[in-house]
Amino acid sequence: MHTNIYNDKILILDFGSQYTQLIARRIREIGVYCELVSWDIDEQFIRDFNPKGIILSGGPESTTEENSPRAPEVVFNLGVPVFGICYGLQTMMVQFGGTVESSTTREFGYAKVDTVLASRLLDGINDFAEQDTPSLNVWMSHGDKVTKLAPNFNLVAKTDSCPICIVEHEEKPFFGVQFHPEVTHTVSGLSIIKNFVFNICGCAAEWTPKNIIETTVAQIKEQVGNDKVILGLSGGVDSSVAALLINKAIGKNLHCIFIDNGLLRLNEGDQVMEMFSGKFDLNIKRVNAEDRFLSALAGVEDPEVKRKTIGKVFVDIFDEESHKIEDAKWLGQGTIYPDVIESAASKTGKAHVIKSHHNVGGLPKEMKLGLVEPLNQLFKDEVRRIGLELGLPKDMLERHPFPGPGLGVRVLGEVKKEYCDILRRADAIFIEELRKANLYYEVSQAFTVFLPVKSVGVMGDGRKYSWVLSLRAVQTIDFMTAHWAHLPYDFLGKVSNRIINEIDNVSRVVYDISGKPPSTIEWE
Repeated sequence: MHTNIYNDKILILDFGSQYTQLIARRIREIGVYCELVSWDIDEQFIRDFNPKGIILSGGPESTTEENSPRAPEVVFNLGVPVFGICYGLQTMMVQFGGTVESSTTREFGYAKVDTVLASRLLDGINDFAEQDTPSLNVWMSHGDKVTKLAPNFNLVAKTDSCPICIVEHEEKPFFGVQFHPEVTHTVSGLSIIKNFVFNICGCAAEWTPKNIIETTVAQIKEQVGNDKVILGLSGGVDSSVAALLINKAIGKNLHCIFIDNGLLRLNEGDQVMEMFSGKFDLNIKRVNAEDRFLSALAGVEDPEVKRKTIGKVFVDIFDEESHKIEDAKWLGQGTIYPDVIESAASKTGKAHVIKSHHNVGGLPKEMKLGLVEPLNQLFKDEVRRIGLELGLPKDMLERHPFPGPGLGVRVLGEVKKEYCDILRRADAIFIEELRKANLYYEVSQAFTVFLPVKSVGVMGDGRKYSWVLSLRAVQTIDFMTAHWAHLPYDFLGKVSNRIINEIDNVSRVVYDISGKPPSTIEWE
C-alpha cells in the first residue's frame, strides 16, 4: 500500500499578497501538501478539505476599510491551528476584538524583532546569537499595524515601530506575525514555517518526489483504466514529465504526438526522438511539419498573427493525427498548479479553465476527450524534481524557457527557413559558450534574435553585406521584471567572433541592454 500524501495537509487562504504562492512553495519544499484557495471560499470546502492547519496570507487590503476581507468563522471553529501572516494577523486581531490602525509610514524592508515571551512558533530560533533574549531578522511589508491586542492573546514579540509584531492565543493554537516568514529575506522564516507545520500542526513529511510519483501513477491508472491517452509532446519540461508519468501508468496505451514545426533549436527534433523513443521507449510519433508551418507563415509579419497562425497549424495537425488513433478517450496535458490557480474560475481554486498557451490551442469539440493532467497540483520546481526522479537529464530540466511559437517569435518579421537556420546555429554557439564559461545558470534566459536588416561588413579583402543578429540575456526572479545580464566583454567578443566566422551571411552581432520594463524579454 503506498503512502497517502494527502493525509496531512495545510490550507492557505489567499488574501491577495504577492507572496502567497511562496507560502505554498515553502510548505511543499519541507515535504507537506498544501493548497491555496481564495479567502472567501465556501465554508463547506474548508470542512471537507480537513486540513491539519490553516494559514491566513498577507494582502493589499486594509482591515480599517469597510467590507475588507475577513477569514470565514469556520477557520477558528475547526479546532485546528491557525497562523496569520501580515494581513492574516490583522484580520485575526480584528475578528477577535483587537484594534488595527493605519500607520503614518509604511514599513518595508528589514526589521529586528525582539521577543518578550517564549512561543512554540519560535522554538529554537535566535538570529542574534550574542543576545540572551532571542531576536529575529525579518522582512516587513505593511502599512497598517495592530495597536491593541485581542482579548485572550499574548504579545510574543515587537519591533521599535511595530509594538505588536508576533501574537499567540492563551489557550488555542492561534498565532500571528506582522512580517513575511515565506520570503528568503526573513532569516529564520523557514524555521518558523516548520515549527508551525510540524510541531504545532503535527504534519508528517510525506510529500516527496518518490511518493508523489507513486500516488500520481495510481491515480492515472484508476482514472484511465485500459483506455488510450493522446499527448502532444513538445520536449519541454511539463509535457515530458507528464508523458513519463502517464507512460509509467499505462505504457503503450499512451500515444505521444511530437510535431516538429521547423521552429525548434538546433537538432532538437532528433534529440527529442532519441530520448523518448530510445531511452524511455515511449510510444511516440514524429510529424515533420516544417514546410506546412513555414507556408502558413509566408508573408506574415505581425507577431500576434504569427503566434495565432502557428497555434492554428499545430491544432490542425494534432487533430489529424489524433483521429488516426482509434478509440482514444483521453487527452494528456502538462498543466501545472500555478496555471490552475491563475485560471481559477470557481472559488475552490480547482478550475478547469486552462490558459490558452497550455491547452493544445483549443482542440476541436468533436474530439470529446477527457483530460488527464498529472501535474495540476505541482509547482514548476516540483515538476523538475519529479522529472529528475524519473530519469530526465538535469540539463534538460533546467534549460532556459523557450517560447511556445519557438523561433517564430525570435525571427523578427516574416519567418523564412533561411533565417531560422542561421538563427539556430547562432543560438547554439551562444548557449554552448555560456555553458563553457559557467555563465548559463548565472542568467535566467539567454537566446539570439534574427533581425531582418542587412549591414556592411568586411571579410578578408572583400566587402560583405549580410544579416544582423542580437544576443539577449536577462536575470530575473519571477520573469515579471528583468535586468539585462552584464556578461563580460571578452565573452561577448568571443561569441560574436564565432558567430560571424562560422555562419555565412552574418556580418554583425549586437547585444540587447534593455530591461523589462520597458522592454519585454522576448522581442516579439
